[in-house]
Amino acid sequence: MPTFKQRWNIQSNTQLTVIIIVFALTGSSSAWLSKPFCLWLGITKEELGFWFTPVRLLLIFPIYQVLLVLIGFLFGQFEFFWKFEKKILRSMRLGFLLPKENKD
Repeated sequence: MPTFKQRWNIQSNTQLTVIIIVFALTGSSSAWLSKPFCLWLGITKEELGFWFTPVRLLLIFPIYQVLLVLIGFLFGQFEFFWKFEKKILRSMRLGFLLPKENKD
């Protein structure tokens, strides 16, 4: 079974540590930002009841995707997270959101 380093083509334990930190910060940040974002959009538990949680989770997804690349950039890992992001979006059949790549 391949390790994360092999699977993600990571060169050092330091890079792996930075990547794990970025994932942790991104998850926490996107969950934290979803509350004020929902309030800004006027989405409340009182109005949506049961549907509040699924709607909030759907809102967290794009926030997470943007933050992942942004925080990865701040930690010097833009290339890794941009490749990771493209792979995730393509696997979800959302590759049409990505810019066209030149195949020179």
